[in-house]
Parts: sequence; structure tokens; C-alpha cells
Amino acid sequence: VGWRFCLQVASLRERAIYQIALQWPVARAAQLNKLRYTRLRMPFRFSLMLIVLFGLTAPVLRVQDPPAPQKPTEQNPDVISIETTVVVLNVTVTDASEKYVRGLKAQDFRIFEDLVPQKISSFSFNEMPFAAVILLDTSGSMERKMSIARAACARFVEGIRLGDVFSIYGFGGTKVKLLQDFSEVRDVGFAIWDTDAEGMTPLHDAVARAAEALAARPERRRVILLLSDGADTQSKVSYEEAMKRAIAAEVSVYSVDLTDAALYRTAMRDPGSEIMKSFSQKTGGRFFKTPGGSALGDAFSQTVDELRNQYTITYETTNDRRDGKWRAIEARVGRPGLVVRTRQGYYAAKVKTK
Repeated sequence: VGWRFCLQVASLRERAIYQIALQWPVARAAQLNKLRYTRLRMPFRFSLMLIVLFGLTAPVLRVQDPPAPQKPTEQNPDVISIETTVVVLNVTVTDASEKYVRGLKAQDFRIFEDLVPQKISSFSFNEMPFAAVILLDTSGSMERKMSIARAACARFVEGIRLGDVFSIYGFGGTKVKLLQDFSEVRDVGFAIWDTDAEGMTPLHDAVARAAEALAARPERRRVILLLSDGADTQSKVSYEEAMKRAIAAEVSVYSVDLTDAALYRTAMRDPGSEIMKSFSQKTGGRFFKTPGGSALGDAFSQTVDELRNQYTITYETTNDRRDGKWRAIEARVGRPGLVVRTRQGYYAAKVKTK
């Protein structure tokens, strides 16, 4: 009990920043982040010292180690594609006021693949459970923004419902690190509150890792929530490869722009914004260019709300060629004034040649 209490005390001090960060301006959030290193480090280290002392005097308890997470199967970049002829689309429809449109029927939709009409196989509109991976940029350039980013993660998690699952990865330096495995618990783990910002930005590696984790999930609605402040600077996987894996896993990327240009409204143009925007547009997600504060919290609330207002449509493609080429998808609604958004396409299966 003693060591758990110490951890909770240290964690609660850090989480108190979350309650303020969404309401205060970015400059204040940066000050809070600085306080974390000057005022919270000592109590945290003191808590750890208590844990060690308690461990030396307490009886030794045998605790079963948790099973090690399974390593994703490595995939050949040349054959990453949709292996079946059934295509699944999660479709968002909004009106001129950007309000979600409910009540549409299958006959209201028309699906095209490479401009060829496709026959809808199944159609539904219900609040299906979703699986989400939160990708938190922990590179050195995020040091002033970590309190804001942590608060945003917590805000998203608060909105999930029964049946939804999420996991959290941090990416910084040369590694993509699992901070919290898939869970239905509406709380972020202790690790996220003690994550430091350092190193380079392996953004493409992070997207590829998240896509592989989501590909193994049974949920039809799969989401990557990407929080970053810049372009990739340290990845083994290319942008094209990361995009292929996300599309093959039928993932929608919702990215939040934390670049200096977005947060501090500087005139400098950051290529990272365009990369994140591209991930979102091609996969049918959304790109939030927000100045932070309460607007950042609204972006996460909108993401959860959108996932609860989507149509799920499947069709069996009429193109049976296994050539690995890009197939462009377009969804239309036969009512004027409505905006339809879904992923822009997929890569066909490719026959592996020796």
C-alpha cells in the first residue's frame, strides 16, 4: 500500500497541471512546464526514495511479472496492401455549419473507385467501439509544450465510452516507446506524466508502429491521434512507407499541429504541418491547426464526437488486378450542400515475385 500511495502522490501533483493547461494561454502552460522540472522533481524523487526505503523494510512479496507484449510481425514493404477485395470505409458527413448529418440511407451514397461505380455491400450508422493509438511527440523541441500535450491526451481519454480502447506511444530520439497498452480505463498511465522531451523526431516510425498495432485489433474504427510539433528527423521508415501501413490497416489519422507557427503564431513555415496534414487527408481523418489552450481541448472532444457520428460502408471492388497500385476512392451523397469525408484510397494487393 505504501509504495502505491507514494506513486499516486507524485502522479497527482503532475496531473494537477492538466486541469490548468487547457484553460490558460500557451505562455502560462510553458511556465507550468518549467515548474514541473523545478518544483515537482524533488517531491517525485523524494517519493521514489520512500519507495526504496519501504521496500527494504517491508516483507518480500512474490509478484507475477506481466506477459511481455508481442512484437509485431515484420512486413515486406513491397506487399503492404489490402489483401482482400472487400473495402471498408468510415464516412463522415457534415452540413454547411459543420454539423454531423444523421439519418442517411445506403441509397443516398454513391461510391467510386478510380471513377468506376461500386456496389455497396453493407451499410450501418451506429456508435461502434473504436481503437485509438495516441502518438505523443517527446522530442527535444517539445520541452515547452509537454504539459499541453499531456493535458490533451487526458482530455481525449476522458471522452471514451464503454467498449472503446486506446494505447499511448511516445516517440523521441531514435525510439518509439509504448507508454500504455490498449485499455478501456478512462485514465492515462503514470508513465506519460513522467516523460521527458529529448532527442530527434522519428515521426514516420511512430505512425508505422501505431498502424501495425491497430491492424491487429478487431474494431472496424481505428484511429491514430498524432500530437507533434514538426517534421520527421530520425526515422528508418519513409513517409511513403508509413502512409502505406496506415492505409493498409484502415486507420484514420487525426493530427494536432503543435508547431511554433501554430502555437505562437510565428511567421515561419514548418514542413511538419504539411506532413501531418497529408497523413490526415489521405486517411480520412482531420488536421487540427489550433493555437492551443481551450481550442486544443475542443479538438479532442470533436475527434471523439466524430467517431460517434460515422457511417460504415463496405464494398467489394470490381477491380481484381493484384498490381499493388493506388486505387482512388470517392464517396458522394445525393443531397446538395453536404460535405463527405473518408479515406482517399488504398493500395491494391501485390503479387510477390521472386
